[in-house]
Amino acid sequence: MICNKSKGLRGEITVPGDKSISHRAVMFGSIAKGTTEVTNFLQGADCLSTIDCFRKMGIEIENTPEKILIHGKGPDGLSAPSSVLDAGNSGTTTRLISGILAAQPFETTLTGDASIQKRPMRRIMEPLSMMGADISSVNGNDCAPLHIKGRPLHGIHYHSKVASAQVKSAILLAGLYADGETKVTEPVISRNHSEIMLRTFGADVHTEGNTAIIKPQPKLTGQVIHVPGDISSAAFFIAAGLCVPNSEILIKNVGINPTRDGILKVALAMGGDITLLNENHDGEWTADLLVRSSSLHGITIEGDIIPTLIDELPIINIMAAAAEGTTIIRDAAELKVKESNRIDVMVEALSAMGAQITGTEDGMIIEGGKPLHGAVIDSHLDHRIAMSFSIAALLAEGETTIKGSESVNISYPSFYETLKTLQQ
Repeated sequence: MICNKSKGLRGEITVPGDKSISHRAVMFGSIAKGTTEVTNFLQGADCLSTIDCFRKMGIEIENTPEKILIHGKGPDGLSAPSSVLDAGNSGTTTRLISGILAAQPFETTLTGDASIQKRPMRRIMEPLSMMGADISSVNGNDCAPLHIKGRPLHGIHYHSKVASAQVKSAILLAGLYADGETKVTEPVISRNHSEIMLRTFGADVHTEGNTAIIKPQPKLTGQVIHVPGDISSAAFFIAAGLCVPNSEILIKNVGINPTRDGILKVALAMGGDITLLNENHDGEWTADLLVRSSSLHGITIEGDIIPTLIDELPIINIMAAAAEGTTIIRDAAELKVKESNRIDVMVEALSAMGAQITGTEDGMIIEGGKPLHGAVIDSHLDHRIAMSFSIAALLAEGETTIKGSESVNISYPSFYETLKTLQQ
C-alpha cells in the first residue's frame, strides 16, 4: 500500500465491531443453550478463526452480512473435532478457547499461524494445569501447537503475574466447568468484556477490586448481542483527526469501556480536542467521538493505564512523534510478545521516517515535533503496525510504502476504504 500526505480529513464514519467482544459472543454463544444473535460482528480474519473452531466442534453458526446466528447446545454440547483447530493469527482465540477445551471430554490439538506459534502460552498453561487440566506444548517450547486432554477441573485462586484479559478469561471459562469457585487476581484490572458478557448469558461472576470471581455450572442462555465499534480500530482515526491539520472526524458508536479507554485519556492529556456525544452506559459503554485537529504535547504514559491501551500503543507512538516535547512510555514490556515485537518494530519504522525514538526494556522515548518523511515500512504482517504507519504517512512529506498492508484484514478489512472517504 502506498500512502501520501493529507491536507485534512473530514467526515462521519463507523468502525468495525469490537474484536474482543465479537470473539466472546461466538464462544459464549456456542456453550450457551439456544440461539445467540450477534449484530455488528467483526468480519475479520481473527474472529472468523473463532467461528471455524467452534464449527469444527459441532456448533451450527450462520454467518450473514446482517447478523451471526450461533445455535448453542449448552456447556456440554461441544463434540470432538475431526481435525486440528486452527486459530490463525488470533491470540484471543488460542488462549480463551483453551479454557473451554480444558474441561471437555475429548482431546484437541490447537494451533495457529507462524506468529501464534511464537507467542507465550505458559501464562495460560500454568493456571489451567493448576485447575487439573492436561495441557502441553507439542514442541516443548511453551507455545502453540497445544495438545489438550479434557479433564475434570477444580476451582483455584490464581494470582496472575500480568494484567491480561486473555489469561483472566481463559481461567474464568475453565471456572465455568470447575467443582468450586474460581478467582483471578491481577496486578491491575485488565479489560472486563468477559465478565460483562458472561453475566449477560447467565453466569454468576463478579469483581472485588482486582479480583474476578466466578461460580461454576451456570445455566447459560442464548442472547441478542450488539457489538459496539472497536475503540482499537477507532484509535487510528482518533490519531489522524488530532494530528492531521484541518481535520474533523465524527466516529459513531464506539465502545468506551473504562478498562479499554486509555487511548482517550492519553489523547486528552496530550491536549487533544475530543468530545463524547450520545453516551450510553448500559452494559458495554458507548459514545460517538467528535475529534478535531489539535496541538499535542508529550506526556509520560505508565502504570495502571497501560493494560487499558496496550493495543493502541503503536498509534500512540505516531501521536507522540507529531506532538511537541518528549513522550515516555513505560511498563509496556508486553509489546514484545504481540503479533510482532512492537517496541523494536516501532523504533525501526519511525526512525526510518525521521522521528527521534529510542527503545527501552519496557517501552520507548519519543522526542516529538521532528518533520517526518516518506519511507518503505515493513509492517512484519502486524495489522496494528500497518495501520499506524498508514496514519503516519498522512503527516509525512513524500511517499510512504507499507509492506504487508494486507494484514489489516485481521481486524479491519475496510480500513483503507474508510480512510479514503475522509480525504479532502
